[in-house]
Amino acid sequence: MSDSTLTAWALGLAAGSLLALSGVAAAHGDVTPQSVNTKELPALNGEVLYENPYRGDPDIHAKAAEVGASAYNQNCARCHGLGAVSGGIAPDLRLLPPDGETDEYFHMRVNNGVVRNGVTYMPPFAETFSEEAIWAIKSFLDTVHVEDL
Repeated sequence: MSDSTLTAWALGLAAGSLLALSGVAAAHGDVTPQSVNTKELPALNGEVLYENPYRGDPDIHAKAAEVGASAYNQNCARCHGLGAVSGGIAPDLRLLPPDGETDEYFHMRVNNGVVRNGVTYMPPFAETFSEEAIWAIKSFLDTVHVEDL
């Protein structure tokens, strides 16, 4: 290959890579928290709960998990990964046990977010998510739980 052909090839590769990366950045989507449609779930009437109220009834839990999967994909997957499989940016939420002991911790983190040394690691969702939305997302996470990675 001549030097000019090699240079043209390298420039083309570099330009193509930049174009591809810009598409990935654009595909990242809207990072504004999205509201969650919870009309199909039993209303919790604004009551703050620290244990998932949808876990007791298998049919309600399944519906909540379905709503939660959509909510998770719109609001959480960009950092915590599709299907809750972390790509290393944020914790792998499949490891959250599907029990009442971690529900209060989950609720607190979702509502308040996470800030360390003045850096926001997770935004607070208290103004975006209803109680129904929080527990729908937790119901979804219950369905993808794993004991160990």
